[in-house]
Amino acid sequence: MTIEAESSPGRPMRSDARRNYERLLSEARAAFSEQGADASLEEVARRAGVGIGTLYRHFPTRLALVEAVYRDDVDSLGTLADEVRSLPPWEALVAWLTRFVSYAMTKRVLFAELAESVGKDSDLISHCRVAIREAAESVVVRAQNEGVIRRDVDVLDVMRLVGGMTMAPNPDPKQSERLLGLVLDGLRVGAKS
Repeated sequence: MTIEAESSPGRPMRSDARRNYERLLSEARAAFSEQGADASLEEVARRAGVGIGTLYRHFPTRLALVEAVYRDDVDSLGTLADEVRSLPPWEALVAWLTRFVSYAMTKRVLFAELAESVGKDSDLISHCRVAIREAAESVVVRAQNEGVIRRDVDVLDVMRLVGGMTMAPNPDPKQSERLLGLVLDGLRVGAKS
């Protein structure tokens, strides 16, 4: 993600401003996960250890903060897909899908607000959809090419299976972990039935 200066587009942020920006993103993500779409911006600023003015300098509107958190989460999935290339294909797939489950469980809150504000076909949501698909494709296709998961599934099948399991209201992380294990067992070549 490109982080730009608070007041001068195109210039890198000072290190203290960058730390504030990153803390605000992190605390906003946590607040949205815990409290839903109604999380207070004042609470986000307090948790990040900054004043509300600092929050508004970085994110002039609530929507700007929601968009930044959403985009950052999607970007982290792409980064993870690159990072797991050093792992064996099965381990890479498990690591990436585990992070995707966590992302999907918290994204519902942000997605609803974004879809209402900018529309489901906005540039942001379209960009994020493509970025997630490309990241997923890189780990799934690699696992297929190495013969560790079934060849009769495609990326969309995997994403719908894993994404669908996160749609239950108030998902239980333990149950999500167990369900992901079941999905992975079904994908794995040579798994016991």
